[in-house]
Amino acid sequence: MPHFAEQAEQITEDAKPGPAVRDNFERRVFRATAIVLATVAAAYVLWLLVDLLLLLFACALVSLILLTITNAVRRRTGLPFGVALGLSTLALLLLIVGAFVFFGATLQGEFAELATRLPTAWANVQARLRGSSIGAAILERAQGLAPSGQALVNTVTTALAAVGGALSGLAIVLVGGLYLAAQPTLYAGGLLRMIPARTRAPVAETLDAVTMSLRNWLKGQALGMLFVGIATGLGLWLVGVPAAWAIGLVAGLAEFVPYLGIIVAGVPAVVLGFGQGTDTGLWTIGVLIAVQQVQGSLVMPLLQNRMVDLPPAITIFGIIAAGILFGAAGVLLATPLTIVVLVVVRRWYLGEEPHEVLASADQPPAPPPPPRRPGE
Repeated sequence: MPHFAEQAEQITEDAKPGPAVRDNFERRVFRATAIVLATVAAAYVLWLLVDLLLLLFACALVSLILLTITNAVRRRTGLPFGVALGLSTLALLLLIVGAFVFFGATLQGEFAELATRLPTAWANVQARLRGSSIGAAILERAQGLAPSGQALVNTVTTALAAVGGALSGLAIVLVGGLYLAAQPTLYAGGLLRMIPARTRAPVAETLDAVTMSLRNWLKGQALGMLFVGIATGLGLWLVGVPAAWAIGLVAGLAEFVPYLGIIVAGVPAVVLGFGQGTDTGLWTIGVLIAVQQVQGSLVMPLLQNRMVDLPPAITIFGIIAAGILFGAAGVLLATPLTIVVLVVVRRWYLGEEPHEVLASADQPPAPPPPPRRPGE
């Protein structure tokens, strides 16, 4: 796939300079007024289309995943781009379908067991809380905060509608990502042609830095999700928590949003653990804390050399800000959106070079790439 900078140079070389136009004060005032009005109108339209833009960003992420796999296949096999993309897409789909088919019966049984055991486990927890005055007070306060039956029905209806919308959005994202991956040069060139020639080169370099940062983050995040899923499932299975692997699967998938996996998996895991007994419940809490500590203190720092440098505080506040501005879709895409914002700020506000932006916090900046010779 050609880089943005290479396409920007080609577009600039192909563009022919137009005739010089004499400028005057009235023309400058008119042009400045038109620019201000167009900027305000564009900002308003973009805010109205924010859901569409988030969907497009998700498609770009899927396209980046497919292109990363495709380029790896081409380097090892030498196949043409179209064949490698088709094989990569087919292999990814077969992997997903095969995983669900292979683990489907087991996971179905574990999720069924999870749904069956949770009410009983919650009843056991309630019984234990009623055994002490403090526990009884906590339980009474919790029951007072419990929603009514109609509220539960409305919540379930809203959740089902959200699930339907999420599935249709997922289908659009997958298809859109495949189309973007099939013709990356076409869409990248079209984007660059919309940028004025005088700023095309630095914008192209920034887009290259954004692409590389997102690719590095996706690689590290995939390994982090795999670790959280396996470690959570294995740890809960060892301490005797029912449906341990189902909880581990949920934790791994939810870890796409940093720090969310353990939180989402923690509630059913703790309830089921204490439903088995006090010792099991305490061991369950210990497993969840251990997985989170190892993930944050060992796994992620080891992956940091291949990921964009993203401080935890910025990650957390980025997730909160994206959730407030864009809702659930913003939470899911908060981290990659934060990475894009950080790269743009470091390039355009701090004036850092692309190789400095891509350097890890644990390593000194790499030297800039050597200039290409004519004809390369």
